[in-house]
Amino acid sequence: MSGHFPTMTGSPVLLLLFYCFAIACFSLAGGQLPNWVKMTHTRTQLVMSFVSGLMLGVAFYHLLPHSITMEHGDVDRSVWWLMLGLIGMFLMLRMFHFHQHDFSGEEEVHHDHNHHDHNHQNNGVHKLSWVGIALGLGVHTMIDGVALGAVMLGGVSGHAHVTLAGFGVFLAILLHKPLDAMSITTIMEAGGWSLRSRWLANLAFALMCPLGALAFYFGVDLLTGSQDLIVAAALAFSAGAFICIALSDLLPEVHFHSHDRGKLTLVFLLGIVIAYGIGSIEPASLHRG
Repeated sequence: MSGHFPTMTGSPVLLLLFYCFAIACFSLAGGQLPNWVKMTHTRTQLVMSFVSGLMLGVAFYHLLPHSITMEHGDVDRSVWWLMLGLIGMFLMLRMFHFHQHDFSGEEEVHHDHNHHDHNHQNNGVHKLSWVGIALGLGVHTMIDGVALGAVMLGGVSGHAHVTLAGFGVFLAILLHKPLDAMSITTIMEAGGWSLRSRWLANLAFALMCPLGALAFYFGVDLLTGSQDLIVAAALAFSAGAFICIALSDLLPEVHFHSHDRGKLTLVFLLGIVIAYGIGSIEPASLHRG
């Protein structure tokens, strides 16, 4: 394992730093987006469905295959870690209810009358309601960071491949962070927090994923035992978390809404196709144990 992990001069490190910078910027922009752009209900759902498909594709076409490769073909071990990630994220979702991406304030005319004025009824948000959402999203975004750091480490042995190996994970995280950031700042605004407080919370959240990625990338070599197995476990665990997030964001939007079902399904499939397209141009040797 000695010499397997790169120094600061390695090109994978520069790429990871670029990924982290872009993710932080997108997350910061996402927290401010409601002040700049009207996020209608349909627009938000389309983004969510696309990102759900992308995350699902990344989990199956990138994270899980890379984990199995680093486990030298031990599928059972990777699947166990995947299930732990899926169950862990499911329990977090049940505990914190942090994926609530409706920023439009629109009335759902397509729903039955019991759902009318739902958003208006939620205007009486408690001042600390955002804390549970921020805590859940904070842990979630740290897992995203671990996924990015792990997939970059998984491809370090082939420097030409690491760009392709990391790009799908980077793209899924990049497009998802603005939605998460908007969840926090929107709930804080509804709770009466000042613009400065919302900006500081948004900044802290934007830095969490990059910190998680860099900490795992540079810290895993300090851990005892087999670093390859640790990276493989992190990849599979992240795959399970991605799958849970993808389905939890997708199912309520595609299956429980009668409107725009065709559009939502198409953009969901587009996300999967893009994830597969990124994976298909990776060298076949990257997926073999």
